[in-house]
Amino acid sequence: MSTAIYPGSFDPVTLGHLNIIRRAAACFDKLIVCVMINSKKTGMFTPEERVELLRRSTERFTNVEVDFSNELLAAYAKRRKAHVVVKGLRAVSDFEQEVQMAVINRKLNPRLETMFLASSDKYTYLSSTIVKEMARYGANLREFVPCEIVDDVNRRMREMEGKEG
Repeated sequence: MSTAIYPGSFDPVTLGHLNIIRRAAACFDKLIVCVMINSKKTGMFTPEERVELLRRSTERFTNVEVDFSNELLAAYAKRRKAHVVVKGLRAVSDFEQEVQMAVINRKLNPRLETMFLASSDKYTYLSSTIVKEMARYGANLREFVPCEIVDDVNRRMREMEGKEG
């Protein structure tokens, strides 16, 4: 059975992420979408909340599992017996960083390959950071995040704005 991991912070999951999930799920028997911690980012949602939002957004994909890990990706992949990491690329700037990470992951786990999927044209501009900024200004998020979580993102932003004010 071929198993791949699609890691990310997914804070929140976007339609761009969902597009990569759909396409990667078609390539493998099992795709583990793994919420990981990015120490450089401040979270809008807790890791547990992100897992729940991802589960709701991906429940139609029968071969997708959602998980959380706070360990190194190479170690997580070894533990889960996965030999492929899927990474989405939006721009050349993503490529440089992702290749560097792929090389490091392979040094830590020599059996681990990284597969890059180019973002679909309509999502090349989309990131969780942009979604959070749009939510802050009350923009309609239906073209940017899965419909299952639009209300959650808007509600959390209102809560965050209420605490700041």
